[in-house]
Amino acid sequence: MFTNATFEPFIVKDCALLTIATGRTARNLKEMTDHLVNIHIGSIYHHFWDGLLRSRFADPEYNNDFAEWVHHALQDNILAERLSIINPAAFPDLESLRWGLLEIMEQRLDEIEMVAWAKLDMQFHFVRSQIMVFETREVIETPEQLGEAVSKMTEGSIFYHFIDARRRSPEMMDDFRSWLKSCGADCEDLFSQLASVDPYFGSLVELRGRLTNLFTNYFRRVSE
Repeated sequence: MFTNATFEPFIVKDCALLTIATGRTARNLKEMTDHLVNIHIGSIYHHFWDGLLRSRFADPEYNNDFAEWVHHALQDNILAERLSIINPAAFPDLESLRWGLLEIMEQRLDEIEMVAWAKLDMQFHFVRSQIMVFETREVIETPEQLGEAVSKMTEGSIFYHFIDARRRSPEMMDDFRSWLKSCGADCEDLFSQLASVDPYFGSLVELRGRLTNLFTNYFRRVSE
């Protein structure tokens, strides 16, 4: 299909996240913003993205830890709603996300007359994560195999190759698009479809299903 393209095998990897304490906590919104100014950037990443890989007994009400805490600990539903609609994938980098988050919180501080305090056992603990990467011994030889291969990937593999890859790439590109670069114009439509997939609002299982359908339908169509 891609007569002018040469592909090295796509090495499928898996991952897990090791949580690391920062020693910083917050009991009100002012303390939260003070810490956010210079907290390790990995903590911003953790509190937005790592929930996708955490085991949970029920679906969370909000997509990020900041909104969850503001809702449950500070009982500020207005701010919680504002924070819940932040999509980290829409920001060019984590520093931009940091300042976008701070802008919303500081605006709320200007609006309220009294700062709410969380109970001692409900304070916010800033943590960050270190990613642990594992070899799977699975490889993808050709682009046409992507649909079937992705359907069998673990949630950790989906996270590593489609979400964490953007942090590792200067172009903010997932590993699938990076691998398909050599097919050039032949893959422009596929690149566009992959770029339009929002990895944030939804589960990794749902994301795997979307990617599986995207690859399967694309290569079925171009082979006809």
